[in-house]
Amino acid sequence: MKYFIDFASGSLIKHGEELCGDNVEFYIGKEMCVAVLSDGLSSGVKANILSTLTSTIALTMIKNGLTIEETVETIVKTLPVDAEKNIAYSTFTIVKITNDDKAYIAEFDGPETFFLRRGQLEKIYYTEKNICGKLVRESNIELRENDVLVFVSDGALYASAGDTLNLNWQWEDIAKYLKIHARESMSAMDIKNDLLGVCNQMYLLEPGDDTTVCVLKATRPKKVKLFTGPPTNKDDDSKIVHELSTNADIKIVCGGTTSQIVARELGVDIKSSTEIYDREVPPIAYIPGIDLVTEGVLTLSKTIERLQELSNSLNDDIFKAKDGASQMAKLLYSASHIELLVGRALNIANAESSIFQRDLELRLHVVCELEKVLTKLGKIVTVKYY
Repeated sequence: MKYFIDFASGSLIKHGEELCGDNVEFYIGKEMCVAVLSDGLSSGVKANILSTLTSTIALTMIKNGLTIEETVETIVKTLPVDAEKNIAYSTFTIVKITNDDKAYIAEFDGPETFFLRRGQLEKIYYTEKNICGKLVRESNIELRENDVLVFVSDGALYASAGDTLNLNWQWEDIAKYLKIHARESMSAMDIKNDLLGVCNQMYLLEPGDDTTVCVLKATRPKKVKLFTGPPTNKDDDSKIVHELSTNADIKIVCGGTTSQIVARELGVDIKSSTEIYDREVPPIAYIPGIDLVTEGVLTLSKTIERLQELSNSLNDDIFKAKDGASQMAKLLYSASHIELLVGRALNIANAESSIFQRDLELRLHVVCELEKVLTKLGKIVTVKYY
Protein backbone atom coordinates (compact mmCIF):
# COMPACT_ATOMS: atom_id res chain seq x y z
CA MET A 1 0.00 0.00 0.00
CA LYS A 2 1.11 3.53 -0.73
CA TYR A 3 -0.59 4.57 2.50
CA PHE A 4 -0.83 2.94 5.89
CA ILE A 5 -4.35 2.61 7.30
CA ASP A 6 -4.48 4.02 10.81
CA PHE A 7 -7.40 2.32 12.58
CA ALA A 8 -9.19 2.91 15.87
CA SER A 9 -12.49 1.77 17.34
CA GLY A 10 -14.26 2.11 20.65
CA SER A 11 -17.64 1.37 22.21
CA LEU A 12 -19.97 2.56 24.93
CA ILE A 13 -21.98 -0.23 26.55
CA LYS A 14 -25.68 0.39 27.13
CA HIS A 15 -26.27 1.49 30.72
CA GLY A 16 -27.17 -1.48 32.88
CA GLU A 17 -25.60 -4.09 30.57
CA GLU A 18 -22.32 -5.92 31.03
CA LEU A 19 -21.70 -6.88 27.40
CA CYS A 20 -21.73 -4.67 24.32
CA GLY A 21 -24.21 -5.57 21.61
CA ASP A 22 -21.86 -4.14 18.96
CA ASN A 23 -18.70 -5.90 17.85
CA VAL A 24 -15.70 -4.80 15.77
CA GLU A 25 -13.19 -7.02 13.99
CA PHE A 26 -10.08 -5.72 12.25
CA TYR A 27 -7.37 -7.34 10.15
CA ILE A 28 -4.30 -5.81 8.54
CA GLY A 29 -1.82 -7.59 6.31
CA LYS A 30 0.50 -6.93 3.39
CA GLU A 31 -2.24 -7.19 0.77
CA MET A 32 -5.20 -5.52 2.49
CA CYS A 33 -6.90 -4.38 5.64
CA VAL A 34 -10.50 -5.20 6.57
CA ALA A 35 -12.67 -3.62 9.26
CA VAL A 36 -16.13 -4.88 10.21
CA LEU A 37 -18.67 -3.33 12.59
CA SER A 38 -21.78 -5.28 13.50
CA ASP A 39 -24.74 -4.23 15.65
CA GLY A 40 -26.76 -7.11 17.09
CA LEU A 41 -30.49 -7.10 17.73
CA SER A 42 -31.41 -5.35 21.00
CA SER A 43 -28.63 -5.37 23.64
CA GLY A 44 -26.82 -7.58 26.14
CA VAL A 45 -25.80 -11.21 25.67
CA LYS A 46 -28.01 -12.01 22.67
CA ALA A 47 -26.91 -8.92 20.78
CA ASN A 48 -23.28 -9.65 21.61
CA ILE A 49 -23.56 -13.18 20.19
CA LEU A 50 -25.26 -11.99 17.01
CA SER A 51 -22.79 -9.17 16.36
CA THR A 52 -19.75 -11.30 17.18
CA LEU A 53 -20.87 -14.06 14.79
CA THR A 54 -21.65 -11.55 12.04
CA SER A 55 -18.40 -9.60 12.29
CA THR A 56 -16.22 -12.71 12.64
CA ILE A 57 -17.80 -14.44 9.63
CA ALA A 58 -17.65 -11.30 7.52
CA LEU A 59 -14.01 -10.57 8.34
CA THR A 60 -12.90 -14.16 7.68
CA MET A 61 -14.71 -14.46 4.36
CA ILE A 62 -13.93 -11.01 2.94
CA LYS A 63 -10.21 -11.16 3.76
CA ASN A 64 -10.06 -14.58 2.08
CA GLY A 65 -11.49 -13.24 -1.16
CA LEU A 66 -15.11 -14.39 -0.99
CA THR A 67 -17.85 -12.21 -2.44
CA ILE A 68 -20.35 -10.13 -0.50
CA GLU A 69 -23.09 -12.48 -1.78
CA GLU A 70 -21.36 -15.52 -0.31
CA THR A 71 -20.66 -13.63 2.91
CA VAL A 72 -24.23 -12.46 3.46
CA GLU A 73 -25.64 -15.90 2.60
CA THR A 74 -23.36 -17.52 5.18
CA ILE A 75 -24.30 -14.96 7.83
CA VAL A 76 -28.04 -15.46 7.19
CA LYS A 77 -27.72 -19.23 7.45
CA THR A 78 -25.52 -19.09 10.57
CA LEU A 79 -27.16 -16.56 12.89
CA PRO A 80 -29.34 -18.03 15.63
CA VAL A 81 -32.99 -16.93 15.57
CA ASP A 82 -34.19 -14.77 18.46
CA ALA A 83 -36.79 -16.82 20.38
CA GLU A 84 -38.93 -13.79 21.26
CA LYS A 85 -38.90 -11.85 17.98
CA ASN A 86 -38.36 -14.89 15.72
CA ILE A 87 -35.68 -13.15 13.65
CA ALA A 88 -31.91 -13.41 13.29
CA TYR A 89 -30.88 -9.81 12.94
CA SER A 90 -27.56 -8.02 12.92
CA THR A 91 -26.49 -4.99 10.89
CA PHE A 92 -23.00 -4.66 9.46
CA THR A 93 -20.57 -2.26 7.83
CA ILE A 94 -17.60 -3.78 6.01
CA VAL A 95 -14.64 -1.75 4.74
CA LYS A 96 -11.92 -3.48 2.76
CA ILE A 97 -8.88 -1.49 1.62
CA THR A 98 -6.53 -3.18 -0.84
CA ASN A 99 -2.87 -2.51 -1.58
CA ASP A 100 -3.82 -0.28 -4.51
CA ASP A 101 -5.40 2.06 -1.91
CA LYS A 102 -8.96 1.41 -3.04
CA ALA A 103 -11.68 1.10 -0.42
CA TYR A 104 -14.69 -1.18 -0.87
CA ILE A 105 -17.64 -0.46 1.43
CA ALA A 106 -20.61 -2.77 2.06
CA GLU A 107 -23.40 -1.80 4.46
CA PHE A 108 -26.56 -3.48 5.64
CA ASP A 109 -29.15 -1.49 7.58
CA GLY A 110 -26.68 0.63 9.56
CA PRO A 111 -25.84 4.33 9.30
CA GLU A 112 -24.03 5.35 6.13
CA THR A 113 -20.26 5.84 6.33
CA PHE A 114 -18.82 9.34 6.73
CA PHE A 115 -16.07 10.21 4.23
CA LEU A 116 -13.79 13.18 4.96
CA ARG A 117 -11.19 14.62 2.60
CA ARG A 118 -9.21 17.80 3.34
CA GLY A 119 -11.71 18.84 5.98
CA GLN A 120 -14.69 18.46 3.68
CA LEU A 121 -17.44 15.85 3.80
CA GLU A 122 -17.44 13.91 0.52
CA LYS A 123 -20.56 12.18 -0.79
CA ILE A 124 -20.35 8.40 -1.14
CA TYR A 125 -22.23 7.03 -4.17
CA TYR A 126 -23.82 3.66 -3.49
CA THR A 127 -25.37 0.92 -5.53
CA GLU A 128 -27.84 -1.48 -3.95
CA LYS A 129 -28.38 -5.21 -4.34
CA ASN A 130 -30.75 -7.68 -2.72
CA ILE A 131 -28.90 -10.64 -1.22
CA CYS A 132 -30.97 -13.31 0.55
CA GLY A 133 -33.63 -10.72 1.34
CA LYS A 134 -31.09 -8.20 2.66
CA LEU A 135 -30.70 -4.87 0.87
CA VAL A 136 -26.93 -4.23 0.85
CA ARG A 137 -25.36 -0.89 -0.14
CA GLU A 138 -21.98 -1.01 -1.91
CA SER A 139 -19.44 1.61 -2.93
CA ASN A 140 -15.83 1.91 -4.08
CA ILE A 141 -13.52 4.83 -3.24
CA GLU A 142 -9.95 5.61 -4.27
CA LEU A 143 -8.16 6.89 -1.16
CA ARG A 144 -5.78 9.82 -0.95
CA GLU A 145 -3.43 10.83 1.84
CA ASN A 146 -5.24 11.86 5.06
CA ASP A 147 -8.64 10.65 3.81
CA VAL A 148 -10.83 9.52 6.72
CA LEU A 149 -13.67 6.99 6.83
CA VAL A 150 -15.86 6.97 9.94
CA PHE A 151 -18.63 4.44 10.52
CA VAL A 152 -20.84 4.11 13.59
CA SER A 153 -23.56 1.94 15.10
CA ASP A 154 -27.12 3.17 15.63
CA GLY A 155 -26.32 4.24 19.18
CA ALA A 156 -24.37 7.21 17.84
CA LEU A 157 -27.52 8.56 16.22
CA TYR A 158 -30.10 10.38 18.35
CA ALA A 159 -27.84 10.13 21.43
CA SER A 160 -29.59 11.75 24.36
CA ALA A 161 -30.32 11.46 28.07
CA GLY A 162 -33.34 9.45 29.20
CA ASP A 163 -35.80 7.72 26.88
CA THR A 164 -36.35 10.62 24.47
CA LEU A 165 -34.54 10.54 21.15
CA ASN A 166 -32.49 13.63 20.39
CA LEU A 167 -33.84 14.47 16.96
CA ASN A 168 -31.34 17.33 16.73
CA TRP A 169 -28.43 14.83 16.61
CA GLN A 170 -28.87 12.91 13.39
CA TRP A 171 -26.55 11.63 10.66
CA GLU A 172 -26.26 15.08 9.11
CA ASP A 173 -25.36 16.61 12.47
CA ILE A 174 -22.64 14.04 13.12
CA ALA A 175 -21.34 14.83 9.63
CA LYS A 176 -21.23 18.55 10.45
CA TYR A 177 -19.48 17.83 13.75
CA LEU A 178 -16.82 15.73 12.04
CA LYS A 179 -16.32 18.39 9.37
CA ILE A 180 -15.56 20.97 12.06
CA HIS A 181 -13.62 18.89 14.57
CA ALA A 182 -11.85 16.10 12.61
CA ARG A 183 -8.68 17.96 11.67
CA GLU A 184 -6.02 16.51 9.35
CA SER A 185 -3.48 16.53 12.20
CA MET A 186 -5.63 14.13 14.25
CA SER A 187 -4.99 10.40 14.34
CA ALA A 188 -7.73 7.80 13.98
CA MET A 189 -7.61 7.40 17.77
CA ASP A 190 -8.07 11.15 18.28
CA ILE A 191 -11.11 11.29 16.01
CA LYS A 192 -12.64 8.18 17.59
CA ASN A 193 -12.14 9.46 21.12
CA ASP A 194 -13.58 12.86 20.25
CA LEU A 195 -16.78 11.60 18.61
CA LEU A 196 -17.37 8.79 21.11
CA GLY A 197 -16.79 11.22 23.97
CA VAL A 198 -19.42 13.60 22.57
CA CYS A 199 -21.93 10.74 22.32
CA ASN A 200 -21.16 9.77 25.91
CA GLN A 201 -21.74 13.34 27.08
CA MET A 202 -25.04 13.52 25.22
CA TYR A 203 -26.11 10.37 27.03
CA LEU A 204 -25.01 12.05 30.29
CA LEU A 205 -22.53 9.16 30.76
CA GLU A 206 -25.40 6.60 30.85
CA PRO A 207 -25.73 5.37 27.24
CA GLY A 208 -29.26 4.41 26.24
CA ASP A 209 -27.91 2.14 23.50
CA ASP A 210 -24.66 0.39 22.60
CA THR A 211 -22.61 2.97 20.73
CA THR A 212 -19.57 2.23 18.56
CA VAL A 213 -17.30 4.45 16.47
CA CYS A 214 -14.73 3.13 13.97
CA VAL A 215 -12.21 5.31 12.15
CA LEU A 216 -9.88 4.53 9.26
CA LYS A 217 -7.34 7.11 8.09
CA ALA A 218 -4.91 6.87 5.17
CA THR A 219 -1.49 8.06 6.34
CA ARG A 220 2.13 7.96 5.26
CA PRO A 221 3.97 4.89 6.63
CA LYS A 222 6.16 5.53 9.69
CA LYS A 223 8.63 2.90 10.87
CA VAL A 224 9.84 2.42 14.45
CA LYS A 225 12.66 0.02 15.39
CA LEU A 226 13.06 -1.15 18.97
CA PHE A 227 16.17 -3.02 20.20
CA THR A 228 16.13 -4.89 23.50
CA GLY A 229 18.43 -7.53 24.97
CA PRO A 230 21.99 -8.39 23.91
CA PRO A 231 22.30 -10.86 21.00
CA THR A 232 23.33 -14.45 21.69
CA ASN A 233 26.49 -14.06 19.58
CA LYS A 234 28.54 -11.04 20.65
CA ASP A 235 29.85 -10.77 17.09
CA ASP A 236 26.32 -9.70 16.08
CA ASP A 237 26.53 -6.49 18.17
CA SER A 238 27.60 -4.34 15.22
CA LYS A 239 25.14 -6.07 12.89
CA ILE A 240 22.12 -5.42 15.10
CA VAL A 241 23.10 -1.79 15.78
CA HIS A 242 23.48 -1.26 12.02
CA GLU A 243 20.03 -2.82 11.56
CA LEU A 244 18.62 -0.50 14.21
CA SER A 245 20.08 2.57 12.51
CA THR A 246 18.97 1.70 8.98
CA ASN A 247 15.62 2.67 7.43
CA ALA A 248 13.93 3.77 10.65
CA ASP A 249 12.02 6.95 11.41
CA ILE A 250 12.22 6.36 15.17
CA LYS A 251 14.82 4.33 17.11
CA ILE A 252 14.23 2.98 20.63
CA VAL A 253 16.66 1.11 22.87
CA CYS A 254 15.52 -0.79 25.98
CA GLY A 255 17.82 -2.18 28.67
CA GLY A 256 21.07 -1.25 30.39
CA THR A 257 23.31 -3.81 28.67
CA THR A 258 21.57 -3.14 25.34
CA SER A 259 22.17 0.61 25.59
CA GLN A 260 25.85 0.01 26.39
CA ILE A 261 26.15 -2.08 23.21
CA VAL A 262 24.54 0.66 21.11
CA ALA A 263 26.67 3.44 22.60
CA ARG A 264 29.86 1.44 22.11
CA GLU A 265 29.07 0.57 18.49
CA LEU A 266 28.10 4.16 17.69
CA GLY A 267 31.20 5.50 19.47
CA VAL A 268 29.24 7.82 21.74
CA ASP A 269 28.54 8.19 25.47
CA ILE A 270 25.37 7.42 27.41
CA LYS A 271 23.97 10.22 29.50
CA SER A 272 21.80 9.05 32.39
CA SER A 273 18.83 10.98 33.74
CA THR A 274 17.92 11.18 37.42
CA GLU A 275 14.46 12.64 36.84
CA ILE A 276 11.67 10.37 38.06
CA TYR A 277 8.21 11.13 36.63
CA ASP A 278 6.60 7.87 37.79
CA ARG A 279 7.86 5.88 40.77
CA GLU A 280 7.03 2.61 39.00
CA VAL A 281 9.05 3.47 35.88
CA PRO A 282 12.88 3.78 35.93
CA PRO A 283 14.43 6.99 34.56
CA ILE A 284 15.37 7.22 30.89
CA ALA A 285 18.83 7.82 29.43
CA TYR A 286 20.17 9.55 26.33
CA ILE A 287 22.28 8.31 23.42
CA PRO A 288 23.01 10.65 20.48
CA GLY A 289 21.12 9.42 17.41
CA ILE A 290 18.61 7.37 19.42
CA ASP A 291 15.13 8.80 20.02
CA LEU A 292 14.43 7.03 23.33
CA VAL A 293 16.59 5.00 25.72
CA THR A 294 14.93 3.20 28.64
CA GLU A 295 15.41 0.45 31.18
CA GLY A 296 14.42 -3.00 29.91
CA VAL A 297 11.73 -5.45 30.99
CA LEU A 298 10.03 -3.30 33.64
CA THR A 299 9.61 -0.33 31.31
CA LEU A 300 8.43 -2.59 28.48
CA SER A 301 5.83 -4.11 30.82
CA LYS A 302 4.59 -0.66 31.82
CA THR A 303 4.50 0.33 28.14
CA ILE A 304 2.18 -2.59 27.45
CA GLU A 305 -0.10 -1.41 30.26
CA ARG A 306 -0.17 2.10 28.77
CA LEU A 307 -1.06 0.76 25.31
CA GLN A 308 -3.79 -1.50 26.71
CA GLU A 309 -5.20 1.44 28.65
CA LEU A 310 -5.13 3.54 25.50
CA SER A 311 -7.04 0.94 23.46
CA ASN A 312 -9.78 0.59 26.12
CA SER A 313 -10.25 4.22 27.11
CA LEU A 314 -11.31 7.60 25.79
CA ASN A 315 -8.43 9.14 27.74
CA ASP A 316 -5.15 9.73 25.89
CA ASP A 317 -3.47 11.64 28.75
CA ILE A 318 -0.63 9.10 28.72
CA PHE A 319 0.68 10.92 25.66
CA LYS A 320 1.30 13.94 27.88
CA ALA A 321 3.26 12.03 30.55
CA LYS A 322 7.08 12.17 30.53
CA ASP A 323 8.04 8.79 32.04
CA GLY A 324 9.82 6.28 29.82
CA ALA A 325 6.86 3.91 29.43
CA SER A 326 4.48 6.68 28.39
CA GLN A 327 7.01 8.12 25.94
CA MET A 328 7.55 4.68 24.43
CA ALA A 329 3.80 4.04 24.17
CA LYS A 330 3.38 7.34 22.32
CA LEU A 331 6.19 6.59 19.86
CA LEU A 332 4.95 3.06 19.20
CA TYR A 333 1.37 4.18 18.74
CA SER A 334 2.46 6.86 16.24
CA ALA A 335 4.06 4.17 14.04
CA SER A 336 2.59 2.22 11.16
CA HIS A 337 5.32 -0.45 11.05
CA ILE A 338 7.22 -1.66 14.10
CA GLU A 339 10.28 -3.89 14.02
CA LEU A 340 11.33 -5.51 17.30
CA LEU A 341 15.02 -6.52 17.40
CA VAL A 342 15.32 -8.97 20.29
CA GLY A 343 18.55 -10.37 21.69
CA ARG A 344 18.36 -13.77 23.37
CA ALA A 345 21.59 -13.73 25.35
CA LEU A 346 21.45 -14.14 29.12
CA ASN A 347 21.67 -10.82 30.93
CA ILE A 348 25.30 -10.36 31.98
CA ALA A 349 24.21 -8.28 34.94
CA ASN A 350 22.39 -11.32 36.33
CA ALA A 351 24.90 -13.97 35.29
CA GLU A 352 25.87 -14.75 38.91
CA SER A 353 22.28 -15.07 40.00
CA SER A 354 19.99 -18.10 39.97
CA ILE A 355 17.36 -16.01 38.22
CA PHE A 356 19.34 -15.29 35.05
CA GLN A 357 17.39 -17.86 33.00
CA ARG A 358 14.07 -16.48 34.17
CA ASP A 359 15.27 -13.01 33.18
CA LEU A 360 15.58 -14.16 29.56
CA GLU A 361 12.23 -15.96 29.66
CA LEU A 362 10.56 -12.86 31.06
CA ARG A 363 12.10 -10.68 28.35
CA LEU A 364 10.81 -12.98 25.60
CA HIS A 365 7.37 -13.15 27.24
CA VAL A 366 7.13 -9.36 27.47
CA VAL A 367 8.15 -8.98 23.81
CA CYS A 368 5.43 -11.47 22.84
CA GLU A 369 2.82 -9.50 24.80
CA LEU A 370 4.02 -6.24 23.25
CA GLU A 371 3.65 -7.72 19.78
CA LYS A 372 0.08 -8.81 20.60
CA VAL A 373 -1.09 -5.43 21.89
CA LEU A 374 0.52 -3.53 18.99
CA THR A 375 -1.08 -5.88 16.45
CA LYS A 376 -4.45 -5.38 18.15
CA LEU A 377 -3.94 -1.63 17.71
CA GLY A 378 -3.58 -2.16 13.96
CA LYS A 379 0.20 -1.93 13.67
CA ILE A 380 2.24 -4.10 11.31
CA VAL A 381 4.75 -5.79 13.63
CA THR A 382 7.75 -7.94 12.80
CA VAL A 383 10.08 -9.58 15.33
CA LYS A 384 13.71 -10.53 14.64
CA TYR A 385 15.64 -12.61 17.16
CA TYR A 386 19.43 -12.51 17.54
